[in-house]
Amino acid sequence: MEIFFTALLLGLIEGLTEFLPVSSTGHLILAGDLLGFKGPADKTFEIVIQLGAILAVCVVYWRKLRDAALGLPSDAASRAFVRNVLLAFLPAAVIGAAAYKYIKALLESPMTVAVALVAGGVAILVIERIVKKPRVDTIEGMTAGLALQIGLCQVLAMVPGVSRAGATIMGSMLLGVDRRTAAEFSFFLAIPTMVGATALSLYKARHDLSFDGATLIAGGFVMAFLSALVVVRSFIGFIGRHGFAPFAWYRIVVGLVAIGVLMVRG
Repeated sequence: MEIFFTALLLGLIEGLTEFLPVSSTGHLILAGDLLGFKGPADKTFEIVIQLGAILAVCVVYWRKLRDAALGLPSDAASRAFVRNVLLAFLPAAVIGAAAYKYIKALLESPMTVAVALVAGGVAILVIERIVKKPRVDTIEGMTAGLALQIGLCQVLAMVPGVSRAGATIMGSMLLGVDRRTAAEFSFFLAIPTMVGATALSLYKARHDLSFDGATLIAGGFVMAFLSALVVVRSFIGFIGRHGFAPFAWYRIVVGLVAIGVLMVRG
């Protein structure tokens, strides 16, 4: 029973952090290491419960997703929206599949996460200062080339602790996209990216999954969904008022504390 409640806690952490530029995977690795959590199928738990958070995006933005799907045959804006999301997803799909084993090895290192949290926090502070006036304020207004460049930025998040949301949002802003559009594009880009990562992880671990493992995954999935709903509905308003600096300082503090704990533990 204790391991089930730990799974729920990790689901809560996943949902709260998936769409913030603080690295949900990094938080899950550090929390799992601290709590001694041994989930099903060698880190498959951490990857699969992210689908709970992705479902929250689908619920909050279901009208946008529905309209884009229905408008594909006749609406140029809908086609541009879908094209840009798929193009941005492409680099992670290709590189992720090719480097799967190496990425899984990185997932085993809490120190990698801690260092990346600090480095990413510093990068966010720098980008917030140097970013120029945006020239793109809608997803449909992005060119195909811009979408592909944002997708290349997302590849950086394959290093645990970098943050998929952080890499795509900060990369988008550097490339001239405004804050709100960058954040929303990160939400939509998460859908194919995390569905693909989950499918690959489940396929690789298909012989190791058990009923007990499925129960833990289901509990974490539900908790991730509920907590992500809160974040997705409030994130845009928060960054409009405060920007990304609070997340940067949070990353730096958590990363430095984690480094200190890991060094003391040896």
